[in-house]
Amino acid sequence: MKTSINFKASKSDSEIHNFRKKSFDYIRKDLTPKNEYWMEQKIADRLLKIESYCKEKSGRKLQKNAMPIREAVVVIKENTTMQDLHNLSKRLEEELKIRIFQITIHKDEGHYDKDTKEWKPNYHAHLVADWQDLQTGKTLKHQSFHYSKMQDLAAECLEMERGVSGSLTRLEAVEFKIKKKEEDLKILEERYSQMLKEMESKKSEEFIVKESDFLGFQKIKTDKTIENYKKVIKTNNIQLLKNKTELESKEKLISELKTNIENLKKEVFHFKSKNSTLLTNETAFAVEKKKYLESVENTLKKAILQESIKIPNLQNLNDAERKDKMIEILKKTSKENNIPFSAFEEVFKDSVKMANIFSLLRFGESRNNQFEEAKTERKSKLGR
Repeated sequence: MKTSINFKASKSDSEIHNFRKKSFDYIRKDLTPKNEYWMEQKIADRLLKIESYCKEKSGRKLQKNAMPIREAVVVIKENTTMQDLHNLSKRLEEELKIRIFQITIHKDEGHYDKDTKEWKPNYHAHLVADWQDLQTGKTLKHQSFHYSKMQDLAAECLEMERGVSGSLTRLEAVEFKIKKKEEDLKILEERYSQMLKEMESKKSEEFIVKESDFLGFQKIKTDKTIENYKKVIKTNNIQLLKNKTELESKEKLISELKTNIENLKKEVFHFKSKNSTLLTNETAFAVEKKKYLESVENTLKKAILQESIKIPNLQNLNDAERKDKMIEILKKTSKENNIPFSAFEEVFKDSVKMANIFSLLRFGESRNNQFEEAKTERKSKLGR
């Protein structure tokens, strides 16, 4: 299962939605008790703190267009815990200076399949972050590769597959969106032009009211004719204004989408340049390789510690059996995290690292023994 994390400016009603402070028609109330919530500070209080610190640190007020508080929606698994998200928060702060102060896990959103009527849950979490740089007092400045790092951290900490690089997929989506909006705009423009033509072609006689007098002569009823003209003009003006507003709105949206797509194209170009550098620059390749292998090593260590708790009679296993268990863990970790075996082989080339990783099974054994001793001690106390 793939995960993704995307930060945007926090909305004014964020806490109302995240902490379910009111009922929403798109949630299943029977599943709401499964949600989880954690708050270090309210958004309003944190914003005051950020503004005060900015003034103190830089001597200037926070800029009006600044986005010091941002929120991310993170795709999670059904069994993702609050602790997993705290671990992710810790890594975001350590590596990108992003400080999370609110976390909510939502398990009550989703939809029913139109054909099967089966409930399709949308498991996700909301992370509300303080985006202030504590060194400058201003908002954090991140480059495109930092946002790529966020995806890496989310996949690693939540033990999920990393999504495909967002730039390419989002680029395709935005291009499709632009095409659709331009089609809508074309239809609207045609409708607008058609209406103007209809107004121009209509004969004024259609609005003139005539009545016969007692001699049979047709005479214009001035008051009724004027009333007809007023109604037609009012109706047409309303429709014209509506069409004009809709046209302007569509044109503005298309302009924004085109700007967005240009930014995405630049981002894709950046990633292609980076890949080219990695292929041609040995130093850059070595740095990136080192980072990747460190990430693989950390993921493996965490997996070993988690799996060792589940292994019965761990203390009784001989070296060959421990090796078999390690291979099982490697296969599982490889499958769940989309890590090729060649990456593990690279890590194990370092004999010190290999010994350290294998020793984690011993550590797991020690934890199991401590657990059993504590369990025996509790039973003994209860028996007294």
